Amino acid sequence: MAFGRSKRAESSADEFKMGVGNPKASAKAMEKRNRKALNERTAEERAESVSDDQQSPVRGRDSDKLDARHRTTGERSARAGSGARGARRRRHPRDTHNIKLFVVLLCIVAFSIFMFYPPATKITQGLDIQGGLSVIMTATHADNSAVTSDEMDQAVSILTARVNTLGASEATVQLDGNDSVLIQIPGVEDAETALSTIGATGTLEFVDLDNITDQSEVTAIENGQTGQTLDSSTYTAFMTGDSITKVSVGQESTGSAYYAVNLTLDGDGTKAFSDTSTALYQTKGQIAILLDGVVQSAPAVESAITNGQVAISGNYTLDSAKNLQTILESGALPVTLTFSQSQVVGPTLGQQSLTAGVLAAGVGMLVVMIYLLFFYEGLGVLTAANMGVFAALYLGILATLSHFGLFALSLSGLAGIVLTIGMAADSSILVLERFREEIRMGRSVKAASITGVKHGIGTSIDADVVTFVSAIVLFAVAVGSVKGFGLTLALGIVCDIITMLLFKAPAIRLLAPGQIARHPGFWGIKGDLAEGERIAAANGVRTASRASKKKGGAANA
Repeated sequence: MAFGRSKRAESSADEFKMGVGNPKASAKAMEKRNRKALNERTAEERAESVSDDQQSPVRGRDSDKLDARHRTTGERSARAGSGARGARRRRHPRDTHNIKLFVVLLCIVAFSIFMFYPPATKITQGLDIQGGLSVIMTATHADNSAVTSDEMDQAVSILTARVNTLGASEATVQLDGNDSVLIQIPGVEDAETALSTIGATGTLEFVDLDNITDQSEVTAIENGQTGQTLDSSTYTAFMTGDSITKVSVGQESTGSAYYAVNLTLDGDGTKAFSDTSTALYQTKGQIAILLDGVVQSAPAVESAITNGQVAISGNYTLDSAKNLQTILESGALPVTLTFSQSQVVGPTLGQQSLTAGVLAAGVGMLVVMIYLLFFYEGLGVLTAANMGVFAALYLGILATLSHFGLFALSLSGLAGIVLTIGMAADSSILVLERFREEIRMGRSVKAASITGVKHGIGTSIDADVVTFVSAIVLFAVAVGSVKGFGLTLALGIVCDIITMLLFKAPAIRLLAPGQIARHPGFWGIKGDLAEGERIAAANGVRTASRASKKKGGAANA
């Protein structure tokens, strides 16, 4: 009886201090060595051991460890039975925490799916995918003087008003440097008309033909020619577009196929036009109407116009009349804008590019999953599920931002998405390798799921933060397509961190004590366990699994 008790106490002591005991030592000396070994363990392992003894489903083994130090043989048997029954009634606090994380993740994933499905309509497409017009205009002065920031702000406001009248959604007008403006208009069909509308300076002038010094131009105007550009040094305007208070479009006459642009003048403009028309109507003189120096029309004055109502005619169609209305209503630009770069993307080309980009992203994710399944077996299945959660969260965030008008997917943004797929896989591999490394060092599967996963995620987050800072800098400093790349890269990093904390870590920690420990072959850690036992045996240390085997053999004997 004494011999059996000594063996069980020895087995428990071996398991507690992970070493080989002395079977010839007295029970008192054995208890002293066990207490000393326990004190030498780290605070983390000691807290884990105490927590496991008190709350975990121990199946009798952890109860034996505790009883070996404090109970007699009879007390130990009673304690083992009651401890196992109590463990079944209580759940480990860490397991409860991990389950709560899963519930939170499930709610987030459900919301993400609701937001992005179907993705073709829920995620806004950018100019290079949807098709449209992208131009960069450079501001200058005729006298080559420097352009001020106030003039650029005014120019952006005027151009924004002109672009909005084109009816394009998601159009953007923004400064590009100190003297340039970037204009992007997705979905525009008539690029030439859009360019002429947004690029016009918008300076409207009314000129008495008698005040034009270039006689050849006067003769051409009198003969009904329009569209020619007059040198600003050859004429003097008696009124400009600054005197206009209202602009409208109407037919030239009842039943006419052409339209006129009707102007309402302020007090100064009304007086100036009244004085000039009064002087010209007796001789049927003409008034040339110039827009940015180009002759639009030159109607003859049939009577004095004293009511401040002026009509600009010139065989305008409805669309061309509305474009002129847009230019006059927005006002004259304070600077001269010239096109330094323009790009027109057709919708067919954009959709082909989108298809190719989505295919690349899908193939990339598929190859990554196959790689993980091949090299990590059961753990690879877990990582493949992690990639699925990552994709759902990513699309949900993009759809949410699109819903509030804060995001439009571009080809460069699609490249950022493909890159983050690889980064998410890299983070998963880092966590798995650290988990397996802890097992090869001799730790139990459960201990490795805590310390190994913790250290792996910490290292991965450190690397992600560095990339995240770079992505934020790109988004804040760059313009155009590079800005979209930085945004999608930053969002992908955020999704990677969320999936590691809310899915990968809880999943491994919940499965490690049960499924992974009982089926190491399926989960791909059988070789790691064997390596851990081999190293422990070489160092004269008995692992928990070896101690359990010895204990089982002694019990059978």
